[in-house]
Amino acid sequence: MITDYYGTGRRKNAVARVHLRPGEGKIKINGKEYDDATKYFQRLTLVKHAFEPLEVTNTVGKFDILLNLKGGGLSGQAGAARLGIARALVRYNPELRKILKEKGMLTRDPRMVERKKYGLKKARRAPQFSKR
Repeated sequence: MITDYYGTGRRKNAVARVHLRPGEGKIKINGKEYDDATKYFQRLTLVKHAFEPLEVTNTVGKFDILLNLKGGGLSGQAGAARLGIARALVRYNPELRKILKEKGMLTRDPRMVERKKYGLKKARRAPQFSKR
């Protein structure tokens, strides 16, 4: 029987479904295995951001990580993965909650894109005024 710790993360329009399984640190994103997550996230800062909960709790290399990322862009997906990993770690060991909470990793970022209004070019950008 495989013990599996699950967590869901959301950020902007991105959703991350995270499964942590005891292992040696393999990373599988959307069904494709990566030896280095920078091949998917393309920027080292996004990789560090996404896997920060593992570094804070000293669990790097203890889990195989299965990420199912959907929607949004790479930045939103990295933020969603971060929240999902943090939530899965709390399921694994509830004592890690205090550490993750202090670092703000269990908080869902509520900021969303403001909707476009009619008569405007964007959410707030009005068409250029012309006197004549």
